[in-house]
Amino acid sequence: VQLQASGGGLVQAGGSLRLSCAASGRTFSRYAMAWFRQAPGKDREFVSFINWSGSNTYYTDSVKGRFTISRDNAKNTMYLQMSSLKPEDTAVYYCAGRAKEWGTPVGASYDYWGQGTQVTVSS
Repeated sequence: VQLQASGGGLVQAGGSLRLSCAASGRTFSRYAMAWFRQAPGKDREFVSFINWSGSNTYYTDSVKGRFTISRDNAKNTMYLQMSSLKPEDTAVYYCAGRAKEWGTPVGASYDYWGQGTQVTVSS
């Protein structure tokens, strides 16, 4: 499967953005999906994952209550709705997929990665 992330941009603190991850192929519904991010000078970090049906989600503590992950299997697309954005959310956001029912917070467990989309939050 090929993944393409989009929707990043520049937003003021407190604002919102919605990221999208479009997948090619007909088996998107059999992939657990996730979002990761990498800030300048920092390691890549896990943000959220969603299982292949969309019935189960998981978030890193720093985004709980502010970010919502979702997917539309009919459209082969995953989303990340980000609200109450903070300057520390500034990073390149990557979507990732693995051919398993459940996601994990470990980047190495994902087989497919999108190219990343830049999110910049100004203070």
